[in-house]
Amino acid sequence: MPEDVVCARIQLQPGSLSRVQEWAEHLRTHRDEALQTLAAEGVTVESVFLDSGAEGDFLVYYMRSGSQQLAQEVAARSVAAIDAYHRAFKRDTWAQVRRLDLLLDLACKP
Repeated sequence: MPEDVVCARIQLQPGSLSRVQEWAEHLRTHRDEALQTLAAEGVTVESVFLDSGAEGDFLVYYMRSGSQQLAQEVAARSVAAIDAYHRAFKRDTWAQVRRLDLLLDLACKP
């Protein structure tokens, strides 16, 4: 079954880097809860990178899932504390989201 692969570049609100670091640490310390919500969403990989430069601060989000649409629907309905925390984080720090074009996706099968 093919997977959806999504990558986005998210422009952060100016001055939000401390909140970004707090969010990343929160997810690391609540790893099991975060992994449970990803599993419920059908997400198999979620990686987030920080890109800081002259034009500002950005997150680069990479996700692999069975269905990106289903993952978003499940996340939107979730009442899990970690999902509420993540929604607040996005509301407080994300300025603009730009989806990147997938040029190549190679994955080895186990």
